[in-house]
Amino acid sequence: MFEWIASIEAWIALGTLTALEIVLGIDNIIFISILVGRLPEQQRDMARKLGLLLAMVARLILLFCISWVMGLTSSWFHLFGHEISGRDVILIVGGLFLLAKSTHEIHVSLEGEESHGDTHKGATMGMVLLQIAILDLVFSLDSVITAVGLADQISIMVIAIISAISVMMLAARSISEFVDRHPTVKILALSFLIMIGVTLIVEGFEVHVPKGYIYFAMAFSMMVELLNMKMRSNRQKPLKLRKPIA
Repeated sequence: MFEWIASIEAWIALGTLTALEIVLGIDNIIFISILVGRLPEQQRDMARKLGLLLAMVARLILLFCISWVMGLTSSWFHLFGHEISGRDVILIVGGLFLLAKSTHEIHVSLEGEESHGDTHKGATMGMVLLQIAILDLVFSLDSVITAVGLADQISIMVIAIISAISVMMLAARSISEFVDRHPTVKILALSFLIMIGVTLIVEGFEVHVPKGYIYFAMAFSMMVELLNMKMRSNRQKPLKLRKPIA
């Protein structure tokens, strides 16, 4: 099972796969950050950890059921002239859910707390975890398929997934708190989720969208927003008056 330990190529595959799992988990962290923000503050840290644990369990279950996952690529029915497989159905439904949820969260954010009462009202740990579990299934599909494409040993895939989730757990709280402190970043994050939702839907109809373009757009937008935040911060600083020359 661990014969690959002496292989340099296997260690390179493990490092590459772990890095890719972390990158593929960015959208998951964003989604979890938005959802746990609806909970009371004392429940958020626990919800983040449970959400990421659900993501890890979902990926490992799909990994050990890889023959079933690969079987989802066979055609189930035709829609608008396209063959729709089980994987396509999951991507389309997941994309629609992500679109609806992100649009609703943007609406609530723009309307403000006063018109909707307490933002935590009606948000329970169970509801949040259920929504996280639904999207974890969708995000895990691409993650597991990527793992199978990069590594031959299942032990390498398991270690990469567990390592990536561990790193994400360390970063999730900081990301969530950063998003909560900056409303414009939250809107930007929700916009990312809308873009990801659209991408999932079109990929469900066999239109391939290179992930590199998506992540570049996200990184570029985030860089511009950080520059805007820095500029706003500089404007808010009081100007130092120069001492008059004697």
